[in-house]
Amino acid sequence: MSPSFPPHALHDYALLADGERGALIGPRGDIGWLCSPGWHNDAVFASLIGGGGVYAITPRARHVFGGYYEEGTLIWRSRWVTTDGVIECREALAFPGEAGRLVLLRQLHAVDTVAHVQVLLEPHGDYGRSPLASAHRTDDGVWHLTSGPHRLRWQGAPFAVARGRGLTAEMLLEPGERHDLVLECSASPLPRIAPRAAEAWAATEHAWREAVPGLDHTIAPRDARRAYAVLRGLTTHGGGMVAAATTSLPERAEAGRNYDYRYVWIRDQSYAGQAAATTGAPELLDGAVSFVGERLREDGPRLAPAYTVHGTPVPGQRELDLPGYPGGFSRVGNRVREQFQLDCFGEALLLFAAAERGQRLDSDGWKAAEIAVRAITERWREPDAGIWELDSQWWTHSRLTCVAGLRALAAAAPRHPLSEHCAALAGTLLDTTAQRCLHPDGHWKRTPDDPKADAALLLPAVRGALPPDDDRTRATLADCRRRLAQDHYIYRFRHDERPLGEAEGAFLLCGFVMALAEHQQGRLIDAHRWFERNRAACGASGLYAEEFDVAQRQLRGNLPQAFVHALVLETAARLAEDPEGHA
Repeated sequence: MSPSFPPHALHDYALLADGERGALIGPRGDIGWLCSPGWHNDAVFASLIGGGGVYAITPRARHVFGGYYEEGTLIWRSRWVTTDGVIECREALAFPGEAGRLVLLRQLHAVDTVAHVQVLLEPHGDYGRSPLASAHRTDDGVWHLTSGPHRLRWQGAPFAVARGRGLTAEMLLEPGERHDLVLECSASPLPRIAPRAAEAWAATEHAWREAVPGLDHTIAPRDARRAYAVLRGLTTHGGGMVAAATTSLPERAEAGRNYDYRYVWIRDQSYAGQAAATTGAPELLDGAVSFVGERLREDGPRLAPAYTVHGTPVPGQRELDLPGYPGGFSRVGNRVREQFQLDCFGEALLLFAAAERGQRLDSDGWKAAEIAVRAITERWREPDAGIWELDSQWWTHSRLTCVAGLRALAAAAPRHPLSEHCAALAGTLLDTTAQRCLHPDGHWKRTPDDPKADAALLLPAVRGALPPDDDRTRATLADCRRRLAQDHYIYRFRHDERPLGEAEGAFLLCGFVMALAEHQQGRLIDAHRWFERNRAACGASGLYAEEFDVAQRQLRGNLPQAFVHALVLETAARLAEDPEGHA
């Protein structure tokens, strides 16, 4: 790790993403996280988790930092106010990205003062463990570098010098002057012709304008557009959307909950597709249907909870022996592939039903839907790991999510031959679950033997497993509100006798589900309160992590968390609707 660029609080990072990979950029213009060539490959900049490698552009003068996204894009503008004036750096991964090669664009701008900045490029493959193997400059002033399997080409710094573990350069820009730096990275030979900065910028701007809809019909259009841009930035050409761009960022300091989320979770992908359907944006919906459908057609009832973006099994978990992000440690891979999660089949059916309502479910999609229905028919009695990926139990949420998915598909295509079976199976699941998992007080229990409140139990009713006026729906909402909510934040469940906020952070996914649940009940003021409180629990760039530490006002967990952005998008659209019409 470069001693000059230690990790920052997650609140301070912005994301650059092109669909094929993502970078986190800190307040000192330091890119401390970037994997290449794809999401789950090794990082060439890994200072975020204590590895080597960083690419930084930092003002020499004393400064305070800020920044913002250009509207409807993941083009970030780092902004520093110095003692003399303002310096900006426009940052983006060329969009849409190529599968095997990234192009990182950085454009310095001396807004109203002389800009004296230091540039540091230290690419270190294998999470910082592969040193810079070679660096030479050609006659045209372009640098060519190698580190591990990575081949890099750097334009815009012909006067840089090799020093220590990388290249450094001092740049001096006159007021109003702009200067481009273009970095390419690939595991295969780079194209003979290097990209031109102006053309790459123009193509990226145009692609983002085409990719992100206006979403002016939502209650928070700017937030909805940002959420959509994040989801699009996390989604590959093949339709797979990674759950987050990072690995090993702790959900709680020294608690051991550090995971690698650079893979596609079937559940999260389904959330994103349903959110896109709600907003009338077909691209993300079609990508989700394609990816989830293909996995079902290949694996059938043995569907894994998560895959790589290529549809292959998630690699097993292993340690990197790096210091890790403060409060955590470094690991890659995930044990999720060893789990059975029944609710994934229900979420897939909800996704397919949304596509069918929009007349976007083709014959392959229907084949996948039939496989999901068959899987539920065969496996709904089995214990599973559930939405929170805990020990295998007879989780109520998993069964009710399947009820919601079966009913949604039957309602979306009432004349389809599968409809009658879906309706009958949904009734069987609901009746059996009610017999085993309904508390004497009228609310749902987590499992037949666990009566505690669980915020996940709010979602099946929102999705239509039961009517809004069903006594069980209202009792469960009241139980979660009473036992898990504080100041319009909500926690997943109670771990033990500690105060809720000491066990973990408020769970933002569930906060937005609370907004949807209150809206479904016609409690519009409460719905908006939940939405406003939880949408404020983001970083300076507007990104959300999995959890929010209410006491410390800090983000916790991997960044950005896709399912939170999906629920931001959906809730912004749903709260603009008439709740009676939605029900």
